[in-house]
Amino acid sequence: MLSAVIFDYGLTLVTFERPRQALLDALELVRAWLGPQAPPAEVLFREVLEPLDAGLPAAVAGEREIDYLDYVARGWRRAGFELDRGTVSRIVDLEQRCWDTAARLAPGALETLDTLRQRGLVTGLASNAPFPPEGLHRQLGLLGLDRRLDAVVFSSEVGVRKPSSGLYLEVLERLGVQPERALFVGDRVREDWEGPRRLGMRAVLCTALARDPAVDGLPQVASLPALLSLPELGA
Repeated sequence: MLSAVIFDYGLTLVTFERPRQALLDALELVRAWLGPQAPPAEVLFREVLEPLDAGLPAAVAGEREIDYLDYVARGWRRAGFELDRGTVSRIVDLEQRCWDTAARLAPGALETLDTLRQRGLVTGLASNAPFPPEGLHRQLGLLGLDRRLDAVVFSSEVGVRKPSSGLYLEVLERLGVQPERALFVGDRVREDWEGPRRLGMRAVLCTALARDPAVDGLPQVASLPALLSLPELGA
């Protein structure tokens, strides 16, 4: 029997639809901070936000987490705007609040977490996310996830990204659980199966929201509620 279940965040517990109109509305507010010559929001969206989004996967390819505010500042600089860190932080917060409205829980997420805790297991979250942690934790609260998780660790809080062992070890320490007593649930093979397994954790992939194709031979479930049928989780 296991003592803990630790989840990935994006494409495991939640999914997102790009909030284009909300982002455009936010850029209208940003224009006032840029001065009278600021281009229209549509131009800022095309010349700043879209290149930042497109370049992020390459920027976070390593196991060290990036300084996201510096990354965003460089994107605005390429578009011709030299912004101080305070202004960049305000812009990022506005953008994160747009994404708050775009987050959608995976089917059965809350019910699964509730049932696991009713069975006496502790629950955690360990996720790669370079964004400021205060916004990420706010989002968890809006979704009702914060009160259903006993420990939450984002890569922006600890400076390393999965599959670095540091992220898994941090959430395990906060939960007070040894690796062999924990199950990791996520959507990606390298970060959510191979990484946890190297530490001695058990792992299973959830394919409900996954974008990567399923890998034959790896343990997987089709939905979060299907976890509740696993015998090691008290089924």
